[in-house]
Amino acid sequence: MNRIKINVEKIDKQYLFKGEKGTYLDLVLFESHNQQYGDTHMVVQSIPKEERDKGIKGAIVGNATLESGQTGSQYSSHPPVDASRNESPKVTEDDIPF
Repeated sequence: MNRIKINVEKIDKQYLFKGEKGTYLDLVLFESHNQQYGDTHMVVQSIPKEERDKGIKGAIVGNATLESGQTGSQYSSHPPVDASRNESPKVTEDDIPF
């Protein structure tokens, strides 16, 4: 079984965006070389390319444990969304349930 744990208090709410069916958060899985607790990946919040180009990094919001032999890329049926290209309405505090 694969598991992902997210600390919602670490989510940078400015990068949430409204979609047709709800409020979304883009996340990225990176292989983790520190497997002290059996986690194989860290979960990082995706940020716009312009900010990444300036050296800004997305917050580490959690970790994941994927079954042996599987990678995060096997779970995606489409390329990652670039939040900088998102033209959806901005999310307000009233839209966020936490």
